[in-house]
Amino acid sequence: MGLMDKHEIIEKNATLLLVGSFLVVTVGGIVEIAPLFYLENTIEKVEGMRPYSPLELAGRNIYVREGCYTCHSQMIRPFRDEVERYGHYSLAAESMYDHPFQWGSKRTGPDLARVGDRYSNEWHVQHLIEPRSVVPESVMPSYAFLKETPLPVEDVAYHLQANRGVGVPYSDEMIAEAKADLLAQADPNADTSGVEARYPKAKLGDFDGNPAALTEMDALVAYLQMLGTLVDFSTYDEAAGYR
Repeated sequence: MGLMDKHEIIEKNATLLLVGSFLVVTVGGIVEIAPLFYLENTIEKVEGMRPYSPLELAGRNIYVREGCYTCHSQMIRPFRDEVERYGHYSLAAESMYDHPFQWGSKRTGPDLARVGDRYSNEWHVQHLIEPRSVVPESVMPSYAFLKETPLPVEDVAYHLQANRGVGVPYSDEMIAEAKADLLAQADPNADTSGVEARYPKAKLGDFDGNPAALTEMDALVAYLQMLGTLVDFSTYDEAAGYR
């Protein structure tokens, strides 16, 4: 019996074909998945990473809600042209607290993985209000309404609790102080010692240009301003993690 004849027997017998397909998928799955159980960590340990502050998390929720990810990726590939344009290529650890992560290949606009600290708060606000006033070739729509929309703060602790449920290490203290931390981070006159202790490198102060109001613009700009700023790449060693 030739090889073709054996194939014909399997292909014409639905039960044999189903069993054979199941065995192939099972063996392939075991080969790919089993080694993960013997690894201490599938994500490299990178100094500086932390959960989002309540204000940053609120801004991230707005970012996802408005579909910003459909035009902006947050994943710099390890290629020279990308690194020269956007900065150090993205590390898996930088997305370890993202639910969902903002990777992707769609770039109608530039990648935002390293946008933090590249522009002033004023620039971001103006760009969101009227994109073509600062980037003439932009096709981005206006998000001016964010500056007029009050930011809800009563449910912020629940957002932290939901993220803790999927593995983000928010402590009981972080959840208990969530509302206070959110308000303090966007208030230039507030005591921010608690925010700074719980969320190192958090950007502080008024973000939308109106310190008398807390808006969705404050939250979104706070989120954008922290992207890519937590890891100190001047001390990062690609082979060992840190030198």
